[in-house]
Amino acid sequence: METRLGHLFFIVLSEWIWVFIITSILGGIKAEVRCIPSCQLPSIEALSQQPSALNLSNFGASPAEEFVGFSEGSLGANEDENYNVADVTVSEESSFKVQPRSEGSSTSGPQRDASNGNRKLSHPSGSVPRASVPSPNNVTENITGNGRYNSFYIKNGDLTATENRNVASWRRLRSARSAETLSGFRSEGVDDVSVSDQEEFQLTSSTFALTGDTAHNQAMVHWSGQNSSVILMLTKYYDFNTGRVTESSLWRSTDFGTTYEKLNEKVGTKTILSYLYVSPNNKRKIMLLTDPEVESSLLISLDEGASYQKHSLAFDILSLLFHPEQEDWILAYSHDQKLYVSVEFGRRWQLVHDSVVPNRFYWSRLGLDKEQGMIHLEISISDGRSQYITCKLQNCSDGNKGKPFPGFIIPNSLVVQDEYVFIQVPVGGQSVHYVSYKRSAFYPMKLPKYTLPKDLQIISTDDNQVVAAIQDWHQNDSYNLYMSESRGLFFTLMLEDVVSSGGPEDNIMIDLYEVAGIKGVFLSNKVVENQVKTYITYNKGRDWRLLQAPTTDLQGNQVYCEQPYCSLHLHLHVSENPYASGNIVSKDSAPGIIIASGVVGPELTNTNVSIFITSDAGNTWREVFQEEYSVFFLNQGGSLVAIRHTPLPIRHIWLSFDEGRNWDKYSFTFSPLYVDGVLGEPGEDILIMTVFGHFSHRSEWQLVKIDFRSIFQRRCTSEDYLTWQLHNEGEVCIMGMKRIFQKLRANVRCVKARDQYISQMSDSCPCTETDFECDYGYERQIDGSCAPAFWFVPSAASRNCITGDSFFNTTGYRKALSNNCSEGSLSKYSPRQQKCPSQAPRGLQLFTSEGTLVTTLARNVTFLVFLEEGLGSMTSITVDFGDGTAISFVNISSIDDGIKHVYSKTGIYQVSATASNSLGSDRVVLYLHVSCQLEQVQLSAPLVAVKNKAVNFTTALHPSSVGTVTYFWWFDNKTEPFVTLDGAISFTFSKEGSHSVTVQASAGNTVHQDQMRVTVYDYFLSHALAFSSNLDELNPGVLEWREDIGRVVKSCMVQVTGISEDQLLVTVLPGLPTAAEVFIIPERRSRDRAMDEKWAHLDQLSQVLLSALNQDLIQFTLKLGVQVNVYATQLSPAPLVDSSDSLHSSTAVIMLVSVVLMGLAVFVIFKFKRKIPGVNTYTAEQPDKEQEVIPTVTSLAVPNPEGDKLTSVDHVAVQLDSNSRGYLPSHTDIKLSDEAPHVF
Repeated sequence: METRLGHLFFIVLSEWIWVFIITSILGGIKAEVRCIPSCQLPSIEALSQQPSALNLSNFGASPAEEFVGFSEGSLGANEDENYNVADVTVSEESSFKVQPRSEGSSTSGPQRDASNGNRKLSHPSGSVPRASVPSPNNVTENITGNGRYNSFYIKNGDLTATENRNVASWRRLRSARSAETLSGFRSEGVDDVSVSDQEEFQLTSSTFALTGDTAHNQAMVHWSGQNSSVILMLTKYYDFNTGRVTESSLWRSTDFGTTYEKLNEKVGTKTILSYLYVSPNNKRKIMLLTDPEVESSLLISLDEGASYQKHSLAFDILSLLFHPEQEDWILAYSHDQKLYVSVEFGRRWQLVHDSVVPNRFYWSRLGLDKEQGMIHLEISISDGRSQYITCKLQNCSDGNKGKPFPGFIIPNSLVVQDEYVFIQVPVGGQSVHYVSYKRSAFYPMKLPKYTLPKDLQIISTDDNQVVAAIQDWHQNDSYNLYMSESRGLFFTLMLEDVVSSGGPEDNIMIDLYEVAGIKGVFLSNKVVENQVKTYITYNKGRDWRLLQAPTTDLQGNQVYCEQPYCSLHLHLHVSENPYASGNIVSKDSAPGIIIASGVVGPELTNTNVSIFITSDAGNTWREVFQEEYSVFFLNQGGSLVAIRHTPLPIRHIWLSFDEGRNWDKYSFTFSPLYVDGVLGEPGEDILIMTVFGHFSHRSEWQLVKIDFRSIFQRRCTSEDYLTWQLHNEGEVCIMGMKRIFQKLRANVRCVKARDQYISQMSDSCPCTETDFECDYGYERQIDGSCAPAFWFVPSAASRNCITGDSFFNTTGYRKALSNNCSEGSLSKYSPRQQKCPSQAPRGLQLFTSEGTLVTTLARNVTFLVFLEEGLGSMTSITVDFGDGTAISFVNISSIDDGIKHVYSKTGIYQVSATASNSLGSDRVVLYLHVSCQLEQVQLSAPLVAVKNKAVNFTTALHPSSVGTVTYFWWFDNKTEPFVTLDGAISFTFSKEGSHSVTVQASAGNTVHQDQMRVTVYDYFLSHALAFSSNLDELNPGVLEWREDIGRVVKSCMVQVTGISEDQLLVTVLPGLPTAAEVFIIPERRSRDRAMDEKWAHLDQLSQVLLSALNQDLIQFTLKLGVQVNVYATQLSPAPLVDSSDSLHSSTAVIMLVSVVLMGLAVFVIFKFKRKIPGVNTYTAEQPDKEQEVIPTVTSLAVPNPEGDKLTSVDHVAVQLDSNSRGYLPSHTDIKLSDEAPHVF
């Protein structure tokens, strides 16, 4: 038994020994195997489709040389998975203002990549980045996987921000990949046991806990520049419920992040800090902004944050703009659209201008602007109108304002960028884009004919050339790219149908990426037959081709991919925030290396995304990672660092010293860390990094400093480098040059000198046709040649002949501005200088500076005149203003600032401009409406009308002469108005009852309205009323006074006569002497009676009322001691004919009148109806009677389709039917006002 047990023990022991030996051997083998874990690239552009992008805004003007953000836009991320991430902000170089852009179809400018400083052409609208105060609306609420909220705002350093997400959302196993590959490199933290046999290296690191900041969920970090050991960190708690910062802490390190000191006592224990700024020209100068909800002040440090001075502010800062050269000059924009300036780094502020358009203010540029201390501004004039002005630094009075463009511009359109100034001008209802080159006169940008832009974005102004993205009239989700010559005037097509997407604040993201380190290399995603494909160009857009897919996949299996049906496609989306990292990266210090996420197949998709890398600027690609990793450059691009993007805590990072072919595993902490971000030292060196995170769900912020210097053995020498030549599928002449670059040999671990990464050699190549692009008006043909477009007529002259005597006549080609070829075919394709020929002027344009055809009286109108073709020095210009004045100019160059004129009368003026020389002339005409401000319109009409009888409506304007007026009339509830050009109209009501009438008068930009109601009956009676003269002395001519008098008179009549108040209407007429009219209307219940009974009833009421009036029973007390009597009166009839000395004529007239009177008496007796003197009778059966005298006017109205008749006033019969009784003033004695009568 013992033997058996011993034998068994020996067997078990032998098996354990063999297992140990095999494990050791396999462990050694594994150390030699290429460790290719799934990786994620440095995020330069977050995928815009994801709702929870990194919230990045630039928090100062300090450079962020390397940035890696763990966002959903990171390389290899599955866009269909939703998770929250940390908010990160990186500061950047130059006088940049970081501010989310608002505004709308506007011209925009390029921005610098927050991570590496290279131009990123995939970015939103707006001009340069601006340092801004983060508002609650700009902060994304992010929850880590362990329940923490985290945000990072990183300054002057390299940041990688990550959040802990749902683990399930990161399990993206692909069936095509082997389980062995995934299991070998997928585990970190909790899963570290599965890879414990992987050889592991230890990095030099130290950990510091920010004690007391457990609840803080946002951080802003600033590394104070190259060769500095100072790091500042502002942590704060942002309450997402209240939208406020309620706690903050300021930390400072002087030993590269090994230890930190809390500075709350130095800045004030009760002070709540909300923002951190750094001068771009002197990193020692720090500015802290307090929370304006508590106090509005600045804390300024001049010694890298060691000490602070507090200065109160009289306004709340919204954004800052630092001067590009003067370290103490700052522009501050406030919440109330006011711009302030400080020349003492915030100690004192002075108001520059109010009504400044957000983010449309720029510092002047030395060498281009007249003065260094000048500011370019766009100010808001009124709704829909802005103006471009320039101001001196500390004196922006009206006398010191400059107006580079004399007219008004479309709001939010000013972009001042490098040598160019861009604006949009409203012309004829359209937006016309203008450009000024080197601060000269503005000219319209010339796009290919029939390019009708819905939107235009300025992408780049590098290399003395403008690249613009234009959305044409037929495009919705794509843009066309255009490139200009040096002046930014004439544009040619660069690439069609480039993918676009919406960004934050309605910004537009264009899928165009400029590769850093090599001029002229761009990547772009283009829509081809409803598929998105990635293209690359090596000559700045002249030629594009698809990307070659890798020959093998990650497992070494051969990839069968044949173009054009299959190729490599890359994600070029930027983050939803324009300063977030994304999913493609390149660096100036590592030319030729591009790392991006993408897919191999017929089109770009969001599934099965891998990480690809190229070492030869896009000619060949390798698949390197499958899972989510962030990768960034180390040691000036000589090495790569990858950190896993995972919701689990980790303690390892991966390093590659051979451009990503092999990776080594390094531990940077003993305890697994939930990683929230990574900050690298500023500059290109990056040998020290700080990882931000926390150990548990509720622990403090942990700052782990990683020192990579220990893994680099020595300084690099020339023997450590090798050369490689840039080529495009074997063609070495690119952009007219042969370029040879230096890079480190594989697996060499040495520290690069600061200037070694830029080493390159270049030789000029002979010019060939491939070095030239098509000139304006020419299009590329199938054989590669340039021929005129169908719409283009080559002209012998150009715009240069407007201002000069010679021009360059195009051959249909133009050399790319950054192309450096020489000799060869240069003379064949280059334009030839010629003397401007004598030709008649053509293409004369005339419009107002406001872009409208309406102006107001006594206001300066600026007319702008442009001539497309013609010898400017020999062509005179004459402008006729249409009011009897004209002005002439010897040549067009003398009217660059426009022609001003003031009109003294309202009206429509024909303004013409004529350009003429010895060979001919050209003339253009516009019609200008000059009006004055309309203040009021009053509608007048009888308050009571007869059914089916035309009613005349008139208007009175104040002031009476305002120029061209358009009238809009609405009757009852009709939705479509009648439109007239005269202030009168006639309308027939077909139904009884109360009807509303509304009129609007439109003059210039003003519209006024008046309303009234007209009561319509089949019949009624009316009496004219007069008042005792003492009432005239107290008549103020006010509408409300007349309404009160009418109400009092009606009340007296009801009391004295007993007539129902429903049957009486009283209206007091405007003017003096005071007069009125009373209407007796039928009672409602009398509709079933016979007409004779109705008339008899009205006659009885009329007799009763007249009796009371004749007996002076109708009277009222206006005030103490003022008794007013009301009388019945009537107008005296006018003589039928003029009096004459001729006896026969007089006799004939008397006989004629007698006969007429006799006939009337017989008619009355015959009808057995007594006509009461002084009573006006109105019935629907009396078509010859009218209720008032209205002068004849012309009407443009049309008939009412529902039965009511609209009649021109020309056809309305006017007749006055009244008999004389008592005294009544004549029309010449009555002074009528413009106000309408009112009835009670």
